[in-house]
Amino acid sequence: MSGSGTRSTVSGLLPVDTTEDVRARGAGVSRQVAVLPVGSFEQHGAFLPLATDTLVACAIAREIAATYPVHLLPPVTMSCSHEHAAWPGTVSISSVTLHAVVRDIADSLRRSGVDTLVLVNGHGGNYVLGNVVQESAGSGTRMALFPAMEDWETARERAGVETSLLSDMHAGEIETSILLHTHPELVRPGYETSDFLADDRRHLLTLGMSAYTESGVIGRPSMAGAGKGKELLAALTEAFGAYFSLVTSAKLPLDDENAGTGTGTTETGTTETGTSAVVDRRH
Repeated sequence: MSGSGTRSTVSGLLPVDTTEDVRARGAGVSRQVAVLPVGSFEQHGAFLPLATDTLVACAIAREIAATYPVHLLPPVTMSCSHEHAAWPGTVSISSVTLHAVVRDIADSLRRSGVDTLVLVNGHGGNYVLGNVVQESAGSGTRMALFPAMEDWETARERAGVETSLLSDMHAGEIETSILLHTHPELVRPGYETSDFLADDRRHLLTLGMSAYTESGVIGRPSMAGAGKGKELLAALTEAFGAYFSLVTSAKLPLDDENAGTGTGTTETGTTETGTSAVVDRRH
């Protein structure tokens, strides 16, 4: 018995390290750092897959793992996408569940000797991740959240992305560019003619995405390009250097007060929202 339509899966999303690989990598560093991609499973218009945020988070995390001595973890693939519930295929878990999952992962890592965890967030609606990092003070795990809005802005400028972070909210120039670079086979026709802008989204969390877009797109995917996607990832990988230096430092500035929590910011400027719970710009 076969299902209707064409189904495809993406290989290469899961790390293939053995336990000996992890042991060898950990022996050569002063502090072991794990990187956890956090995505979502939600609509991204008619031309990008439901797994877009996960694919983007994994792409960023893979580039980081190829450049810095970190342990790459498999992604969290479902998260807080309640604002996309009007579209078929979207699946959400509660913020409480996501918080618990990340905390459990951090606790498990710590028991195996990895006391530093960086969350690479691909979905800006995951506001709770900022709280997880904020609350990590005194937990025994040093944490950070990446990328911040400022990292995305720098990457956007370097890559020549023309759409602002405010306008490039969902399935726009940034996300489409990254998938055109990393998984072009998954980008379906139609992105060239799907531009739609809705910069005033002040009631998004109350009304959901469907109040602002019929297609599910807010942004200018027609301006996307694989070259931009490549440069976006390169810029973000470079930006991660400051985070890596900070989380692997011998002592954080607020360690004495048990208040050091990673990067000093709870903002996440990611592919879909570009912000945190503090400032909501993209979803």
